Amino acid sequence: MAIIARRKSVVVNIGGVKVGGSNPVVVQSMTNTDTADVTGTVNQVMALANAGSELVRVTVNTEEAAKAVPRIVDTLNLFGMKVPIIGDFHYNGHILLKKYPECAKALSKYRINPGNVNIGRKTDDNYRTMIECAMEYGKPVRIGVNWGSLDGTLLTRMMDENAKSATPLNAADVTKRAIVVSAIESAAMAESYGLPHDKIILSAKVSAVQDLIDVYRMLAAECDLPLHLGLTEAGMGAKGIVATTAALSILLQEGIGDTIRASLTPLPNGDRTEEVLVSQQILQSLGIRSFTPQVTACPGCGRTTSTFFQELADQIQTYLREQMPLWKEKYTGVEEMKVAVMGCIVNGPGESKHANIGISLPGTAEDPKAPVYVDGKLVTTLKGDGIVDDFTGMVNQYVERTYGANQPAAVN
Repeated sequence: MAIIARRKSVVVNIGGVKVGGSNPVVVQSMTNTDTADVTGTVNQVMALANAGSELVRVTVNTEEAAKAVPRIVDTLNLFGMKVPIIGDFHYNGHILLKKYPECAKALSKYRINPGNVNIGRKTDDNYRTMIECAMEYGKPVRIGVNWGSLDGTLLTRMMDENAKSATPLNAADVTKRAIVVSAIESAAMAESYGLPHDKIILSAKVSAVQDLIDVYRMLAAECDLPLHLGLTEAGMGAKGIVATTAALSILLQEGIGDTIRASLTPLPNGDRTEEVLVSQQILQSLGIRSFTPQVTACPGCGRTTSTFFQELADQIQTYLREQMPLWKEKYTGVEEMKVAVMGCIVNGPGESKHANIGISLPGTAEDPKAPVYVDGKLVTTLKGDGIVDDFTGMVNQYVERTYGANQPAAVN
């Protein structure tokens, strides 16, 4: 794994998942079901958790949603799914948490947006109520600032102060500064009410890559609280994935970030677990954490007119991911394994030698045979129609032989 100097922060315990300090960067996701739909929400939470989400956030916006939360958590426990559930509150969280104490107890963390807790009020009573609920039930809080719902009073005040400055900043820089100030001041306010320092996580999300980097660099320099990273409203498809990866990778490389989420917009009826896989892949590509064996495959060219190597690469990557729930319980370190599926002789043998196990399939005009390399050495050459099954079998043998030996001996 890559050695990246992590920013020092306090450690926050979220339902048994430790965030901050030297603990691994945690992958988080959020459901998009109606939380009042217990069955639908449970199914999606389980799908996200099975995909590798270590924390799952749900919307708590109505009385029906608040009533459903304890049933959701109880049902997950019945299925043996212990993933911590986070409640996302906006506007009426102070009412719901007080009116439905079983909801407040069942959640592992509350997410509060300081920009929309006390709208239209001159006091901070609503915010204080939510913090007091967190204190009563021993729950941590993520204070999540978002530039789409930034505290208007704070922003106006800072804009006015900036206008009077001898060296005024531009409006964009003042806004970024206001996001950071909102997070820091909200955390200080929560502590003034009695919330322990090690019960607070901060986030400060924007939707532009360079702005996000600027905001988190400032935030990281001014506090020792764990930080949740995410490019808010990242978008759909390639745009959302690339923008999220660009922003989070720079910050993670600088040691900033303790939990992450890829806030992707799925296609209608699309797979919500994509955001989990993207977050995992960012961490794995940076060498920060490993989640599943990785497949190296060439992009294809005129030498690889057959789609066979592409199909094999996809089949192997899918197979590895499907096996991980079982493998991670049996084979220590298997998530670090590297597999190569190459399409011709140009780079095929070389890449295969660099992988733990690799196959170089025949390209155009090459002999119809596929050399297989294990730990850098040629061990066999596969031919015929059974290459897929034969190679998959060799992968299984390699896992058993290499990672099965890492298991501690049974104690009688």
